Amino acid sequence: MGGSVHSSSIAAELAAEEQAAGSEHDVGPELLEGCLVTVFDAVATERRLTEGEKHTFHTRGSDAVTSGISLSGLVDLYMTACRRLWPRLPGLLSEMRGRELRTAELVRAGETMWRAADEALAELASGYQNAQRQRVRVEETARRELVDDLLGGSAGIGSLVQRAEPYGVMLTGSHIVAVAHVEQAITAAGVLTGWVEDAIQARTSEPTALALTKDGRLVCIVSAASQRHRSGEQQLARALAEVTSSAAGELARGGNWRVGVGRTHAGPRGIYRSYREALESLDVASKLGLGDRIADSEQLLVYRVLRRDRAAMVDLLSCVLEPLRQARGGPSALLDTLSAYFDAGGNTAEAARRLHLSVRAVSYRLERIHQLTGYSVSNPDAQLPLHVAVAGARLLNWPQEELLLEHD
Repeated sequence: MGGSVHSSSIAAELAAEEQAAGSEHDVGPELLEGCLVTVFDAVATERRLTEGEKHTFHTRGSDAVTSGISLSGLVDLYMTACRRLWPRLPGLLSEMRGRELRTAELVRAGETMWRAADEALAELASGYQNAQRQRVRVEETARRELVDDLLGGSAGIGSLVQRAEPYGVMLTGSHIVAVAHVEQAITAAGVLTGWVEDAIQARTSEPTALALTKDGRLVCIVSAASQRHRSGEQQLARALAEVTSSAAGELARGGNWRVGVGRTHAGPRGIYRSYREALESLDVASKLGLGDRIADSEQLLVYRVLRRDRAAMVDLLSCVLEPLRQARGGPSALLDTLSAYFDAGGNTAEAARRLHLSVRAVSYRLERIHQLTGYSVSNPDAQLPLHVAVAGARLLNWPQEELLLEHD
């Protein structure tokens, strides 16, 4: 910088203009300190900004992010400072040079000033955007790590409670989780996760909703703290399922998809329990071949209970359905007939329609099942073991897989 720039009179006037510009925007002096000195020195020496000066403006842009100033607000702040310098520029230059400026000098001064201002604004914007991107990455990483720990169930409760509060997640309250599975693994949902969070909050009275991808699936977490009654929790679960289903349909792009919904659970481990239920519901619904795209954990609770007692299920299948292996061609056709019969609510004609068979053929198969197993669908006492055994066969992938206990 030229020595005259640092004279007490010029330095004081430039500092006063910076302070006045900051006051217009209710901003402290830190972001503007020395900026007009830099611009004025570039004008006085008829040069562009140096790399060091550009770096300073770049850093000021980063500082603005920390100060909570928007990019438009930052640009407006610096333009205000330059606007205040502009009418003072001829007088300050004349004071520095000890004479009046010629017309050509005024033109060059104006061109140099606004070129310096443009360079300064470009560095400010670049610094601001870089710092903002870095902040988003840090916050997204922290958010993902938090949710991973919430869904993993192994992190310390005290740490989780503290880390969750900034996101509005109060782990002492109740939460419910929905998980969307599509054919192609979800690698990035981008803007869609934000839409899901906004849609959930718009559909419910709950203040907290988190959506992100995990293990190729879309995971949605919503607070249920304001739900005081069972009916309210059920309405919240339906709303969450509908919003998540809309997102899943968008992500699937015409492919298959399904949404699993856990139950509402309270406490620090409530999110983990609901998440595991949602995943289990997806698995159960897939193995049962359910047509409904929404797998509600509560509605599938009986099947989940059956699957957990594998020893009892293997025992039941061995007793009730294993005799079907004696049928010509194996048990698959007869098992499919039983499945269609129960799915049709015990209506033989509807089962025949679903199987693309005649009613007579279905009736023959049902009678053959009776002959081989001793269980008749016309006997009320036999319907329950048959129905449960058919569900167990789906869950254990029988007869494609052998009926073995896990320790066998």
